[in-house]
Amino acid sequence: MLRVVKVENGSVRGLPAADPRITSFKGIPFAAPPVNENRWRAPQPAEDWEGVLQAYEFAPVSMQVRQELDDNNIYTREWAVEPDIAMNEDCLYLNVWTPAKRTDEKLPVYVWYFGGGLQVGHPAEMEFDGERIARRGIVVVTINYRLNTFGFLCHPEITAEAPEAPANFGNLDQQAATKWVKRNIAAFGGDPDNITIGGQSAGGGSVMSQLTSPQNEDLFQRAIIQSGIFTKLYPGTLMPGLGSDLADAEQRGVEFFKYLGVSSLAEARQLDAVYLRDKTVEYGAFWGTVTDQMFSVGNSFDLFLQNKRWMVPVMFGHTSSEFFSVPNVDTFDDLRKLAVQMFGEDADEFMAICDIQSDNIGASKQKASVSGIEYAIRIAAQANSDTGANTPFYYYNFDAEIPGWDNPGTFHSVDLWFFFETLAKCWRPFVGKHYDLSRHMCNYWANFIRSGDPNGQDSTGEELPRWEPYTPFHTPQIIIAFFQLYGFNPKFSL
Repeated sequence: MLRVVKVENGSVRGLPAADPRITSFKGIPFAAPPVNENRWRAPQPAEDWEGVLQAYEFAPVSMQVRQELDDNNIYTREWAVEPDIAMNEDCLYLNVWTPAKRTDEKLPVYVWYFGGGLQVGHPAEMEFDGERIARRGIVVVTINYRLNTFGFLCHPEITAEAPEAPANFGNLDQQAATKWVKRNIAAFGGDPDNITIGGQSAGGGSVMSQLTSPQNEDLFQRAIIQSGIFTKLYPGTLMPGLGSDLADAEQRGVEFFKYLGVSSLAEARQLDAVYLRDKTVEYGAFWGTVTDQMFSVGNSFDLFLQNKRWMVPVMFGHTSSEFFSVPNVDTFDDLRKLAVQMFGEDADEFMAICDIQSDNIGASKQKASVSGIEYAIRIAAQANSDTGANTPFYYYNFDAEIPGWDNPGTFHSVDLWFFFETLAKCWRPFVGKHYDLSRHMCNYWANFIRSGDPNGQDSTGEELPRWEPYTPFHTPQIIIAFFQLYGFNPKFSL
């Protein structure tokens, strides 16, 4: 087993995972600490170290609001089980799980970006244990990156200081970590020319940002976007605050500096990190990816549709009950006006679908509800076909029965337990069918990471149900049949 490896800055020692055939390395620096003069600056090279780095524990998480234990909050109940987790502005570290015995094995590599709205989250969350995917012959890397104001603040002084990298420091951290992987992963038995990037929620949105950044040529070969591709459907639909203009973001930074009581970038860099975090939470603004014409050259979804993206196979999907777009109307007259505005001569057909004869505007609005992510994926698939790009797309809809006293349904992020096959870490009373489903889902993911095609064999030696690429003309029946296999009731209506 590769328990000690040599990377560009020195030697690193890992530990046997729960399965001793896997070695885990935790807390490897991929960049210099983003503190002092490196605050609000693109990630800088890490320094060399003497001796052997003991990569035994996760590094501190990025600066973010402290999560409190709250049984009434499904997300803290599900994942935020360690409210006092170590937190530090010095946070640019990554973790590796490898099944390799030799450095020349050239195993496929999976680089994971966590979610949390670009405001919270970290790779030490227990569902992100990479061991189960690594058991399938994959080298798994989970990376940390800067969040909220630490990762996405803009200001005219920052732009003047570094016009080549004026913004999006959290995304640049993701990019730097992925570049580190490309330079160093062979030491862990990985193939630097067979890298898949993946993420969920804001992590999936980050994959979209990396896919459409002109800076990322040949950096990765595939992409997985879980619950992270969005576009507007009905007017007034709330959307992630991504793709705003740099100049506008700079002015928001100017206002935030006033709130902090500082008059210069130098002063702001001297502020204590905990103070800055607490003032960020108090201020209550959203900080995210902006169009800086360097890393980001536009709205990532629009760029994706225009094929201004790296043309690699993509897997994407969502849970069956997240992010539904609902008409913002109160009366049937308002609904009809909306229908005419959106669909013109097809308005009557839309109204019939909404069952306006029911005299129940709430029920009609429910019938008009559409998964915003499914809608975005359909548009992306149509553009992929219409433009002749025809890069392989694989689409899933996760619609399993989720047990628990809270009867949560397929809430946002619950699928992570299944894809990482970490159900045993969850408090929910999962049973055999859930573990079978998780095994198959993880198999599909590992196959896609390996080759760009999710199809292959189960651990039983049997072929997995075939999953065809998604096109505007092909319903992904494999997912429907797959969930039905385990007694689940999918709600596809294609």
